[in-house]
Amino acid sequence: MTTPQAEIEDLIARIAMGDRAAFRLLYDRTAAKLFGVCLRVLDDRALAEEALQDVYCKIWARAGQYRVNGFSPMTWLITLARNAAVDRRRRRDAGAGRVTDPIDAADLIADPAPGPAQHAEARGEAQALAACMSELPPERAEMVRRAYLDGDTYAELATATGVKLNTVRTWLRRSLMQLRECLSR
Repeated sequence: MTTPQAEIEDLIARIAMGDRAAFRLLYDRTAAKLFGVCLRVLDDRALAEEALQDVYCKIWARAGQYRVNGFSPMTWLITLARNAAVDRRRRRDAGAGRVTDPIDAADLIADPAPGPAQHAEARGEAQALAACMSELPPERAEMVRRAYLDGDTYAELATATGVKLNTVRTWLRRSLMQLRECLSR
């Protein structure tokens, strides 16, 4: 029996070879989680859906660049989602004041929300992550939350905390390594 990590790595490898069926399977397995990342950063369902589409276009185009390194492939996918959402947020903030398209009522009818099994799995992962986050120093845990959940840029974090930009980068990198190690236990 393959692990979810091995299955996703296999799907990414097949996508790199142009396998559309693997792409559909990867979408089915990961879209809810990646949509959640986009929605958390953007706080706008329509923009999050657009960002998610960008993410899957990037996955299709860049699957050959993914390298199996022993870490979860979800880290790579979540990074792509976060970056796409941050880019979209920056564009939205730069264009603030412009009138946006009204929401189509049909978009509000379908409920693509995850089911009970996905909620239970996400709850377990959230509890494990919360336990690992509590092992970080409080100021670093807050930086990780702001950078990877709220979508703050490194420069915004440096300005808000008064810490040098390179120090922010180092702290975040070390914090992520510590979280990765904790989550693998």
